[in-house]
Amino acid sequence: MNTKRNSLGLVTIHKDMTKKGILLSFHNNLEYTLAKDEFTATGYDDYLAVAMAIRERLVERWIATQQQYHKENAKRVYYLSLEFLIGRLLGTNILNLGLGDETKNAMLDLGLDVDELRDFEADAGLGNGGLGRLAACYLDSMATLAIPAHGYGIRYEYGIFNQRIINGYQVEFPDEWLRRWNPWEFPRPEYTVKVKFFGRAYMSHDENGKLVARWVDTDDVLATPYDVPVCGYKNDIVNTLRLWSARSTEEFDLSYFNDGDYERAVYNKMSTENISKVLYPTDNVSQGKELRLKQEYFFTAASMSDIIRRFKIENSSLRDLPNKAAIQLNDTHPAIAVIELMRVLVDEEGMDWDGAWETTINTFAYTNHTIMPEALECWPVSLFEKILPRHLQIIYEINFRFLQEVARNFPGDNDRLRRMSIIEEGEQKRVRMSHIAILGSHSVNGVSKLHTELLKTRLFRDFYDLFPEKFNNKTNGITQRRWLEKANSRLSGLITEAIGDKWVRDMYQLEKLKDFKDDSSFIEKWHKVKMANKVVLADYIYRTTGVEVDPQSMYDVQIKRIHEYKRQLLFCFYVISQYLRLKKDPSSSFLPRTFIFSGKAAPGYFMAKLIIKFINSVADVINKDKSLHDRIKVVFLENYRVSLAEKIFPASDLSEQISTAGTEASGTGCMKFMINGAMTIGTYDGANLEIAEEVGHDNIFLFGLKADEVQGLRLCGYNPNAYIEKSSDLTDIFNLIRSNFLSPVEFGLFEPIVQSLTSSDYFLVCADFDAYHAMQESVSRLYKDRDKWTRKTIINVAKSGKFSSDRAVREYAKDIWHAPCKKL
Repeated sequence: MNTKRNSLGLVTIHKDMTKKGILLSFHNNLEYTLAKDEFTATGYDDYLAVAMAIRERLVERWIATQQQYHKENAKRVYYLSLEFLIGRLLGTNILNLGLGDETKNAMLDLGLDVDELRDFEADAGLGNGGLGRLAACYLDSMATLAIPAHGYGIRYEYGIFNQRIINGYQVEFPDEWLRRWNPWEFPRPEYTVKVKFFGRAYMSHDENGKLVARWVDTDDVLATPYDVPVCGYKNDIVNTLRLWSARSTEEFDLSYFNDGDYERAVYNKMSTENISKVLYPTDNVSQGKELRLKQEYFFTAASMSDIIRRFKIENSSLRDLPNKAAIQLNDTHPAIAVIELMRVLVDEEGMDWDGAWETTINTFAYTNHTIMPEALECWPVSLFEKILPRHLQIIYEINFRFLQEVARNFPGDNDRLRRMSIIEEGEQKRVRMSHIAILGSHSVNGVSKLHTELLKTRLFRDFYDLFPEKFNNKTNGITQRRWLEKANSRLSGLITEAIGDKWVRDMYQLEKLKDFKDDSSFIEKWHKVKMANKVVLADYIYRTTGVEVDPQSMYDVQIKRIHEYKRQLLFCFYVISQYLRLKKDPSSSFLPRTFIFSGKAAPGYFMAKLIIKFINSVADVINKDKSLHDRIKVVFLENYRVSLAEKIFPASDLSEQISTAGTEASGTGCMKFMINGAMTIGTYDGANLEIAEEVGHDNIFLFGLKADEVQGLRLCGYNPNAYIEKSSDLTDIFNLIRSNFLSPVEFGLFEPIVQSLTSSDYFLVCADFDAYHAMQESVSRLYKDRDKWTRKTIINVAKSGKFSSDRAVREYAKDIWHAPCKKL
């Protein structure tokens, strides 16, 4: 036993952090926990044994951290998110505990490779994309900065889905990530919470004559928590991610069972437990909408109950809640938590309305992640009335009082009242969840400078006019520990060799790399690192797709959720233009490129799924055309996930960030490419603009319309055909698609794409194509000068410090949460 001081005080350490100690734990776990020996143990058993050895070292630090938080009665930060895309945890936990060499050498003594063991771990299927990955990065930074924090979400039994590409089409399969035991989670049945649904709500007088609300005849669901430890970087701080799993209050109906109706006997149990079954059920049918709303209330109600339980351990008056709890709403999904806290404070705790509303506002803060109105959640009033009748009553009361305030400030402005109301009038009345989040929070932040300005001047302008003090910007960030030190050990090793390892805790330290941008020896080492990573990815591509790609070619990459506004079509049109160029002039000077796509489309999103088929059809034509002499290759890597992203980012040369200006709130993929030494080609959108501010406009490739120009073009009547007619490249591309060259067996397959782009082209693919094409020519010219390109990539990494999640979280802690935060 030894005693070690962590960021909060003294922690007694029992577990040996040496290679010998890890070996001992490994053998004990294999024999006594798994009941296996060297003859019967499988590779998965070996993974579990080493995971449990690391887990043991996490647990003692976890317990000590939580004890210290309670002892200090520290103010807690609660991060509510419907997604946490945490990925695999073995490598991250080894890294953050500082056990990389010890674990690697211990496994080598056993003839095992720790990297191979990591591949036995399933990617935790708790998110869809950027929103969930951002939440995971922020949890990492909160622990590293010693902020007393808890994440709250849902323990989905099935993640978003596993994607396979069959005959070019996306086919979805269940993501059974919990099929085998998850060594990183700890069930906490003692903290199970009862969550109510349905029933009826009415007002009555209690025995003292006070008017009180009643919510009765409800259907109840049990929320059982599972805790995942979140380890800070080499500071012995371990925070908690608490995920809720739905259970029925009854295992089965005995009367149906006794009558032999076995399916009916377990129907209620199965129906109840569907709440935590799958991430993002299809919500274009009524059952899907109902389940989605139930999911959002389920996890927020359970979380609010848990937060209040924890508060009451050391505190008495709930009026002091804002001094001990800061609750961050990660987008609009958890906005119902505002109403739930009001219900608890008024109905269960007997607090007066005004006091409850003041407490609620001072406790909550809201991060908005979209500027597209159609992406903001609105629920039918009829659905709310059915599932959460008491909450609808509270919403009506909040809305009534709020509209009175608006009328006082803007007398006679009925249009403003209509726009700002929580209830959207129309044929079907709807509850605007973003309005609830804004009204019930003391802070409303965007996630990039442009995004925040658009919130203030467009989407939420009326609210900004009334509450300007609420609005602020917090540009997104990523954790360099996951996305550089862990994902790209070759590059992180070179960086540490050059400037030391302080950058792992303070990403601004990377700026020291600028001193090496003209060092020929360093440039050569940098280039060799990139080539080694490209070889690794080329091997993966061949093993998974059968396509051979040349590591000497430029790896031009777009990996993200498939959506029309992200404009995978624009990228694919450029690919086609290069194919046609080579077919017309095979002897032309041409920079070989490997075009890499990856991403999932929502199962119910027809156009996005057709785009995936379109990309794969283009790939099929190009990859089979021997006359190209392998100068172009196109690959679509299926089942995009965190572990795949960790292979792609280190090998990428060019990062495609080409969403229509004014549609991408921030984006974090651009930051992951940046710190891994890729150049960016992008629009004047999201975080691209802030990357340009950091690196200078000569170290990024920006093109196309700006956000105000996009709006102006739409307002004056955009005609995509005018752009097609004056662009010979676009004309040739559309002619090729219409000729069914890309769909020789399924005539007209891609006609919906043609119709969409020629009739409306809402996301302005045609308007931006020629500018994009011209900028790509600039990219090719620069890439041919290897040393100049490499110098620019060094500058990009050197100037990436701003985009650390540590910086972002520190700003949240200082400006919004007013929570303690460790100085680096």
